[in-house]
Order: sequence, then structure tokens, then C-alpha cells
Amino acid sequence: MVAQLLGLAFLLLPTGLVTFTTYAVQINHNGEVVYQDTSVYGVVGKAVILECGTTLPDMYLWSFTKPGTEAIKAVVYDLGRGPRIQTLAETLGRLTVISKSAAVSIEKLPLAAQGLFTCQAFYDIELEPKVYYYYVHLTVRVPVSKPYLLMSDASPVEGSTMWMRCNLENGTGPIQYMWQHETRSGNISTLAQGNTSVINVTDVNRNHTGWYHCVASNAVNSESSNRLWLDTIFGPDIPQIDVTPYSMTERGYSALERETVSLLCQAQSNPASQYVWFYNNSQVYTGPQFIITKILRMHTGDYACLAQNTYLNTRSKKTISLTVYYPPDGSPSCSVQPALNHSSLRLLCSWPGGFPSASLQWTGVLKQFGQDEADTWQQTNPLTNTALLLPSEGLTSNNSLFTCMGSHPAIKQSKECSTRTYVPPAEPVCFAYVTNNKQYLVLSCSWDGGAPKALVWWEGPGGQGKGGEENSNILILRYGTAHSGKPYTCHAKHPLLVQAKTCRLTLEVPVLLTQRRVVSVYEGSDVQLTCNLRANYLPVSEITWFNNQGLDVQDTSKYTLLRTSAWANLTVRDTDETQDSGEYKCTSFNAVGGTEINVTLVVKRHPMPPNATLIKVMYNSRQRNEVELEWQVHSEDQGGWTGFILEHRYVSERPGRRGSSNDSKEGREERIGPPVWYRNIIQDPEVRSHTVGRLTPTVTYQFRITPINHRTIGHPSASKTPAEPRYNMYPAVIGAAIGGMLFAAIITVLLLVYIIRNRNNNPRESCRQTPAS
Repeated sequence: MVAQLLGLAFLLLPTGLVTFTTYAVQINHNGEVVYQDTSVYGVVGKAVILECGTTLPDMYLWSFTKPGTEAIKAVVYDLGRGPRIQTLAETLGRLTVISKSAAVSIEKLPLAAQGLFTCQAFYDIELEPKVYYYYVHLTVRVPVSKPYLLMSDASPVEGSTMWMRCNLENGTGPIQYMWQHETRSGNISTLAQGNTSVINVTDVNRNHTGWYHCVASNAVNSESSNRLWLDTIFGPDIPQIDVTPYSMTERGYSALERETVSLLCQAQSNPASQYVWFYNNSQVYTGPQFIITKILRMHTGDYACLAQNTYLNTRSKKTISLTVYYPPDGSPSCSVQPALNHSSLRLLCSWPGGFPSASLQWTGVLKQFGQDEADTWQQTNPLTNTALLLPSEGLTSNNSLFTCMGSHPAIKQSKECSTRTYVPPAEPVCFAYVTNNKQYLVLSCSWDGGAPKALVWWEGPGGQGKGGEENSNILILRYGTAHSGKPYTCHAKHPLLVQAKTCRLTLEVPVLLTQRRVVSVYEGSDVQLTCNLRANYLPVSEITWFNNQGLDVQDTSKYTLLRTSAWANLTVRDTDETQDSGEYKCTSFNAVGGTEINVTLVVKRHPMPPNATLIKVMYNSRQRNEVELEWQVHSEDQGGWTGFILEHRYVSERPGRRGSSNDSKEGREERIGPPVWYRNIIQDPEVRSHTVGRLTPTVTYQFRITPINHRTIGHPSASKTPAEPRYNMYPAVIGAAIGGMLFAAIITVLLLVYIIRNRNNNPRESCRQTPAS
């Protein structure tokens, strides 16, 4: 019975694989076989249970048909004595029969287990058997393996085309692919998804840079690949230059002098850009940030940043203009000037230098006007003008202060300057002078002080002048063309005065004066001749003296000149009657004319001194080497002498006398030669005696006295020979003396005879002066 049933079971197996998913046949109780189809999905390596009805049949048989074949092979069966697993089951995984059921469990499911499993179940075989056919279609699915990502170009250039592929080793389809992009900042987005493993990027841009991975999914599982970096090569873009501190102007950027300025260059590029800085087309720095410490005005110019992509060998450049602001030196300067022919005032304020130009503004201007004048003036005159025109008649005071405020972006505090307007305190001053080459006479006029300066001009006789023109404070006349005795008028006009002021010059020929027209002086003295210029107006070039010979006097040992612009004194030294007496002339001239004055110098000789007589001429000892002299002057009451000339000369010599043995023959002949008077000057007019020493005892001398009055020499007295001194001795001595005197007398007579005979050979020298021997 069992065999029959089994045979029937095999006969009823279909010859082809059932491909439908579920098909059930209602069991008829008329003996028909019941068919039931199910589909089961398993995963490779996992476990799956194949059901065979809901209850345990009396007998069952599991068979397997491999896809693409028609063979039905038994896997396991149970004929009521327990399950019997066939050898084929080993190729289908680890197959076991679940207890108390006909279901089988397959562990570590291989891909070879995919196919049609058929379970033939027999129920109620002792009665009327019922047969069930369970068709279990087992589909073994392979999970997707870990995918890996491939890129046609991991570093594409921006704008190019590239593809990415998600590769799988295993996986049962259908498989879905999802592409994810992770940016540098960590943001993840889905780039694409679908059933294709390849995506194409036709226009790569820098936004595609980042991490990429793909997720492969099927009915079993989902796997994600490792991240792969896509590095888009691009740039450099046009650089962006950031300037710190940030200060924009119409021309570019600005910085204050001595600030620290930072120039930061950034250009989008991959790989990162390399930066080179240029200043006025000259390379100055390499790197993204160029810092200028304490920038100076000389650093003003164009700064260019060159960004380079060395990978692509591309570059881009941007240039900015940097202007260094620096303040002007010092402070503003203010001044006030006349305007509109000295009827108005012009205020000037300047502060040159610096960049940009300083801003200047006048303050305090409206305070100098009355209310009505201020309102009228302000309507047409903004105070920001550096040059303001003020009507002088509206000013409330002739001593007004105006202040100009100067500001500059390079300095924190404003600076100011002030100027005043006031009338000169004194009166105009006129003067004249002659040029060095004596070609022109210059009349000059000044009115010093005051602000602004006054306008001056000259008016002279004959239309000479520049009536009211500016810069005419001098009047130039050719030398000799000036009018004598006629006034030249200087007019001075100040903006704060209604009427002009004047000063006058009247030019005259010089007039010379002297203290004495005739000067008398004794010979030998110094005399001063004076020449003064009268206080008339016009400068003279020089006062000149001419001597009695008509020659121009210069400083010499004879003449001394003392000069000023107003006088010149001539001193004649050591006057002489014959040389210095005569007419002396003092001359002077100016641009109008010349003049002269004569001074007569009379040099007189001193009067003749009175005569003098020797009253005593005597040796004062027996040695005969000193002689005492006394004299008297005739008419002493009248005076008139300044000293005396005491003279002596050799007359004769007595041979053999004591003291003569030491003298040579030549010495004696010299002493007794032609008589020469030797002078001894006595400058004291009160002296009446004198002693002459150092005489030769053997020589006979003669003495005489002559009075002198300065340079006038009187008549010499009669000459006398010294007498012997008087002694009180014994008669023998007296006798010897008498004998000696007689002998001397004889010698004297002989000497006189000799002198008389030879006097023509020994001329007298009466004025020679030598010291006594």
C-alpha cells in the first residue's frame, strides 16, 4: 500500500519547474491530489525553514529540482519510521527536520539551494489516503558586499567631465545605489540615487569637492563604501584684498602715517594659491599677508597681489591704491594783506604740505563787525575760505584779532594761528641814500609796524614819482638830477585809515662850516683843522681835505684824519714854518651839488731867547777832570726860553803831564785836531749851574752856553777856559804853581798861534751835539 502510494506520488510530480509564486488546489474528498505552491526567500549563509503542511503527515518525501533541469532528486523522507536524509542534502546546506513536523530547516544556506523543493505528504493512509503536494520555491538571495568607489579623475579641473562608479563583488538584484556627498564642514547631502552604479558629472565645479561614498542596497541588506575624496582643481579666482585698518576713499584705501597697515590677500584656489606682493610694479613680499610697520608717506602707491596656482600654472592679480595721509609740518600761518587799493583787508590762512590738504576755517570774524555789517557780509562770504575779503569800514576796532583753525585727518587735535590788524604806531619816515657807484639817488620811505603794511608812494617836483602805485616806497633819481630846495613828498596809506599820511624831504647842496678860517700855531706843535657839515638834508658821500700843496690828504705820519658822516678833522703833526704854512681846503658833495671851504694855517717861529753869560768856569779839584759852570740870563723877567745848550771843545793838551802817558799818539792828535763843539742839552729853563765830568786832565777846554726857545736857538755866550781851583798852601807850593802857570801860558800862546795859522783847515761846527768824554 505504501509502495503504491509512493509510486503514485512520484508519478504525479510535474515534469517542469513551477514558476508561479502561490497556487493552491482545494482538496476534494473524491481522491484527487491536492497541490499547494509557496515561495520562500533565503539568504546565503543564513537559515531557512521549508514548511510541509500545518500538521505532521503519516508519510512525506522532500525532493529538489535544480533550476534549469527537470530531474527530481530526493532530499529527505519519512515513511513512518523516522526521517532519512539523503546524500544530496549535503550540497544544499545543513539540513535538519524539525521535530513533530515535516518542515525542514536549512542552515548556512548555499546559493546552490536555490530551486524547487517539493514535499509529498500522505495523510490517513490507513483509511482513505489523502495526498498533498507542497511546492516550495526557494530563492536564495546574496547580500550586497561592501562596495568600493571608483573615480575617473580624483582631481578634476573645474569645468571638466568625470564619472564615479560604485562597484560590488556580490549582491542579488535588484540593487539600488545612493550617492552621498560630505563637505569640508561635515554637511552630508544625497547627490543621486537609482539602479545604476555609475553617475556622470559633466561640469565639475568647486562645490563638488568633498568626501563621496556610495550605498548599495538590495532586498537583503545595504552596504556603504569607504569615503573617497574628490579634489576639484580650480583657480585662482580674482584675489580679495583686505586692508586693516579699513579706510576707503574715492581713490582706494587710505592710512595714517606711522600706522601699522596689514594687507591680506585671499584668492579661491585649489591647491592653495601662492601670493606675491608688488609695490609700484616692484616685488616687495611673498606670502598672503603683507604688514607695513609704521607706514610712511613715501609708501603711497599701488599695491598688487598676484595669486598663483602652481598646479594649473594659472594666476590672477588685483591692484589697489593705498594713500598715506600725513599732516602738514608745523602749524597754520595767518597773514593779513591790503586789498582793493588799500580800501579793504584780505585774510590769508595757509598750511601747506600734508595729504590730503588741511581743512582751514576762520573763527572770530563776525565779532569784528557790527551786527548789520556782519549779517550782510556773511550772506556772501563763507568762513571756510582760506582767503577772506573784509571791508575795513565795517570793522569795529583798528586792533582786531582773527583766528584760523586747521584740522587734518592725520592729527587728533586742531591747530590754529592768529593775525591782527592795526595801524602803525608812529609816523612815516623818509630818508635818502646814494648808490655805491654814485649813479643814482634813492629816496626811501617806510611806515613800519601795523598790519597789513601800509602803501607808500613818492611825489616830487617836476612830476617825479609814481602816484599811488604799489611797491613804490622808493624813488630813484639819476645822480645830479635832484631838485635843490624843493620838497619830495612820501604818501602812506593804511586800509584802516581814511586819510593818507605824509613825510617830506627837502634836498640841499651841502654847507660846510669850520671853527676858525685862520689858524695860527707855533712851529713844532700839532694843530687840528676842523670841517663840519651843517644839518641840511642829503647824505654826502665823503668830506675830503686838501693840503697847502693842493694834494688829497691821506693818513700819514704827517697828517691824521678823523672822519664821520657829519665832520672831518685834519691834524697836522710837528708843524714847520716853511713846509706847513698855507691854504688848506675842505670839500664835500652830494647828489645835488658840491661845496668847499678854505682854512689858512700860519706856522710861526718861537721868539728869540735872551742872551746868557758864563760867570763861573772852574775845575773843582787838582785832578782837573770836572768843571763847575754857572751862568746868568739877561732879561729874566721877560722869559722866552725853554732850556740851554752847554757846549765844550778841546783847545790844547800839555805833553808829559800826569795821565797822558796812557794815551796814544793818535788819541792825542785827535783831541788836538780841528775844534769841535760837543753839546749837552739842558731842558730845565730854571737851571743855572752844571758840572761837566770825565774830562782829560791834560787837555785844555773851552765852554759856552746858548739859550733855546723850543726850536729857536739864541746867541752863544763868549767861550771861557776853566780856571784852576784856589788853594791856601805854602809859598813853595805857590811858587811852583806860578811857574806852572807861566809854562802853561807859554804853551797857550803857542797853541793860539798854531790855531790861528791853521783855522782855515778846521771849520767850526756850532750845532753838533755829542756827549762829553
